[in-house]
Amino acid sequence: MLLGTIRDMRPARTIQDLQDLEAEAREFVSALQPKQDSATFVTLSGNLGAGKTAFTQAVARTLGVLEPVTSPTFVLAKSYDLSGKEFSKLVHIDAYRLTKGKELRALDFTHTLEDPRTLVILEWPEMVEDGLPHADVAITLTVRSDTERDIAYA
Repeated sequence: MLLGTIRDMRPARTIQDLQDLEAEAREFVSALQPKQDSATFVTLSGNLGAGKTAFTQAVARTLGVLEPVTSPTFVLAKSYDLSGKEFSKLVHIDAYRLTKGKELRALDFTHTLEDPRTLVILEWPEMVEDGLPHADVAITLTVRSDTERDIAYA
């Protein structure tokens, strides 16, 4: 299954700089395959400044998103149409300002998860844990220094 493949391909590692992060995102995307019955759901955990949005931006670039990808902290969710890729849409959600899983309803979260051609990346899953399904891939970013991050997949 998807998770086992990514775990096997992507053991925990240290990212030295933004170039490493871009390479990590490219390899991550190359391992992703759309599911047949629902969206592919990825969570990103880590402290402020750990690189969650930077990783999402690198994933978006890898998927061919040309427009700027910014943190959806205040709008909560942003959607990007993809063309010529295995996924037709990338949905980026930032749950930092939410306090309960039921607040995801306002984002039509359940409907978003129904489309098998959608890749959903949700930052701060711990804020809405009670309203989330099990993630297909759970990524944790940990700050080591000003430039280094550890990245782990579960």
